[in-house]
Amino acid sequence: MTDPVQVKICGLTNLEDATAAVEAGADYLGFIFYPPSKRGITPENAQKVTAALRQRADCPILVGVFVNETADYMSQILADCHLDLAQLSGEEVPFLVNDPASSIYGRAYKALKPQSLAEAEADAEWYITEHPAVRPTLLLDTYHPSLKGGTGDLIDWAIGQHIASMTDGLMLAGGLKPNNVADAVRAVRPFAVDVASGVEAHPGKKDREAIKSFIQKAKEVEKYEIRDTRYD
Repeated sequence: MTDPVQVKICGLTNLEDATAAVEAGADYLGFIFYPPSKRGITPENAQKVTAALRQRADCPILVGVFVNETADYMSQILADCHLDLAQLSGEEVPFLVNDPASSIYGRAYKALKPQSLAEAEADAEWYITEHPAVRPTLLLDTYHPSLKGGTGDLIDWAIGQHIASMTDGLMLAGGLKPNNVADAVRAVRPFAVDVASGVEAHPGKKDREAIKSFIQKAKEVEKYEIRDTRYD
């Protein structure tokens, strides 16, 4: 029997929403350190939220989301804000995640936004990092020419299924909502799913009931029920 899919609630900007996500069973919480984002948070505000979360016995894994920052800057934010992992959502080079000389090595994974299956496969080969601990190794999101994430546009699940065959740690994002996340899990069989705009009342403010519904519907799908046809 395979464990239920892991769930990341991203774009959190306040303790109330973060607490709602924890209580609903989220495995990962994401905080966006990218000022242009409607879901961005400052390091100072993130520190207040994470300090409260760290007091909980059920504190999830805390993730900082960055766009084109240096390894040293991200490492400092991880330390200052008591975060576990860095998600790289810009045009970062493979060195940052897969070279032991990087100050975030072992604590980072790359978000890809490919325009085709061929591009997804090529990029995945550059950025996949495998570690003994079970955690995300790669995130797959929807391509947009200017936005860095949270577009609400659905990704091609066929691409997701192929990348899932390349790594056990795929986190699937891109247009996921309570009404389609179960289908996405069945189709792609990812390690985890990621949602931001799909559980919002408005940008920067989550909908508590949508969070509950998303997590419940994602986790009630057990991957062992799905026949694996990738190698037929």
